[in-house]
Amino acid sequence: MKTLILFLLVTLPLRAADRIRVSSFSTILTEVATEVGGSRVAVTGHVKPGIDPHEFEPKPADMKTVGDAHLILLSAKHMEGYVGKLKEATGAKGRLIEVGDGFASLKLPGDHDGHDHGDEDPHWWHSVTNVGKATKIVRDELIKVSPDDRAVFTENAVKYLARLDGLQKWTKTKIAELPRDQRKLVTSHDAFQYFARENGFTIFAIEGISGSDQPSSKKVGAIIAVIRDQRVKAIFPESIQNPKVLTQITKESGAKVGRELYADGLGDGAAATYEGMYKYNVTAIVEALK
Repeated sequence: MKTLILFLLVTLPLRAADRIRVSSFSTILTEVATEVGGSRVAVTGHVKPGIDPHEFEPKPADMKTVGDAHLILLSAKHMEGYVGKLKEATGAKGRLIEVGDGFASLKLPGDHDGHDHGDEDPHWWHSVTNVGKATKIVRDELIKVSPDDRAVFTENAVKYLARLDGLQKWTKTKIAELPRDQRKLVTSHDAFQYFARENGFTIFAIEGISGSDQPSSKKVGAIIAVIRDQRVKAIFPESIQNPKVLTQITKESGAKVGRELYADGLGDGAAATYEGMYKYNVTAIVEALK
């Protein structure tokens, strides 16, 4: 009898008056779900702007919200180490979608601090194209939860995709101001491989995949040598950390420190939206490297 009751609860369709409850563990996906879902969704963003998603751990309150959610959105590509906990919290009632697994990954190049880990770069949102793919995935998942709202979700997705297309065109125009031989990006941690591929940059990262991956003195020396050899004009810290090695590198390489970049998600103010964050990063990079 208990099994039958559980089955009925799990398969009970969404009532027309109910808003779809979405739990998001990515600031990017929180925006996407809000834009595509419109008034038909109630989105809880568990990872807030300015919080390092590499270090985030869900609290009991997060788990309770997830347990009541119809749809749970994750960045995936090994960003969240707590997927198993979330699956337990859903009780098989909510759809847990690892969005980043819906498109191809980029491997981090070679040697991170003396070791070849072959890691995936989980920061897929630095490709506008990938965010467009994520938008379509979220749209389709919302339709599965509430088929009656297909027209609403489809129309909202079309509008958001049009904005992404405009952002892509703006980005290409802005980056065209920077000669190709100056498209060399030295960043605090290795978070911009998707950006580099989409926009024709070469990346030199001081740290590894996470800001907590501190570089060895050998790695720092190698970065200083690269900056001198490649005549890189600026290096870029990130908004949620203050790398200890920046002072040493700038002093010994002669490069200046560029504006902080948003590597791990949305921020505040002008960077509180995906379009704002992306334009901020692109403008900061182009202006410092020209």
